[in-house]
Amino acid sequence: MNAAHADQLRLLDLADIDARRAQADHARRNPPQAARIGELVKAKQQLAQELAARQNVVDDVAVELRRVEGDVALVVARRQRDEELLQKTASAKDAVGLERELASLTRRQEELEEAQLELMERLEAAEAAVAEQQQLVAANNDEGSRLSAEAKETVEAASALEQQLGRDRAAVAGSVPEQLLALYEKLATRSAGAALFQARTCGGCHMMLSGTDLAALRQVADDVVATCPECGCILVRTAESGL
Repeated sequence: MNAAHADQLRLLDLADIDARRAQADHARRNPPQAARIGELVKAKQQLAQELAARQNVVDDVAVELRRVEGDVALVVARRQRDEELLQKTASAKDAVGLERELASLTRRQEELEEAQLELMERLEAAEAAVAEQQQLVAANNDEGSRLSAEAKETVEAASALEQQLGRDRAAVAGSVPEQLLALYEKLATRSAGAALFQARTCGGCHMMLSGTDLAALRQVADDVVATCPECGCILVRTAESGL
């Protein structure tokens, strides 16, 4: 195929636009934040499960603590009652019985208060564990929100760039002869489409041509479309091609 050198040079602009459009499309479909966001979504579920488990511990200890506090209150009330009875009784036998019961209630109250103290310490530790987990959940959510906002901006910017490049491409493509454009677009499905041939190297596949290929290329006139024997893209030759 014959094509003016100026038209072949326009293919470089077209190839550059297409490469940038592909990059913008990839950025739109796969923002760099996507992988981390996926990790955070997965971590969010695990963090929530751990938070629920720790909260269950708090609830269980709190229930047990309330039960013990109730028992302490009952023992204290019973002791107060017995002490009042002891002060009022005139029977030595009744007094001995009340004193024995008071001694037993005192031991029981001490045991319950010791258990109460232990439960209070356990509750404090469990609540601290919940607070710690809540901080992890909050940090995960904050990072997720920040990255989601950044990803949205990335996608919007990529979409805007892709649209602008689409308009630029239409303008450049409109200046390229139909047959040359059709050949470029056909080749672009499996290669760069067109690339600068510089220092005996194809800009599409970055392969340096062999001596035999170079000799054959030297025989091709400037207004004849030449293609890379390695990748098949159109080789746009200039004074820097090294031919």
